[in-house]
Amino acid sequence: MIKEEDNLRIDKWLWAVRIFKTRSQASEACKKGRILIEDLQVKPSRIIKKGEIVFVKSPPVTYQFKVLGLLGKRQSAKIVVDYVEDITPEEEKLKLDMKRFSGFEIRDRGIGRPTKRERRLIDQLKKKI
Repeated sequence: MIKEEDNLRIDKWLWAVRIFKTRSQASEACKKGRILIEDLQVKPSRIIKKGEIVFVKSPPVTYQFKVLGLLGKRQSAKIVVDYVEDITPEEEKLKLDMKRFSGFEIRDRGIGRPTKRERRLIDQLKKKI
């Protein structure tokens, strides 16, 4: 059985529940003001408690996570589900889809620039969307 910790730093928790790949990335996000609890920016050393809502700004989306338990060491993804709940509103998640359709076309490498005919077809498709 995994032992829950009483005092756990926010940067360590963010790393342990797999919101960030490394603890230094979690710490850096705190320092840059991208981690909020109760609408306040937090330092990496802030002690986290069960039941708190953690806001993670990752432009253009602000994710929301509820702390269900304290996990100090990185575990498998199956175990992490018991310690964090993603409560991000659906409107925020839709912002990612909007960003994908922001006007950039994806072209395979080595094909080169579009021809005049291809450019006209691309413009027609954009007008329909």
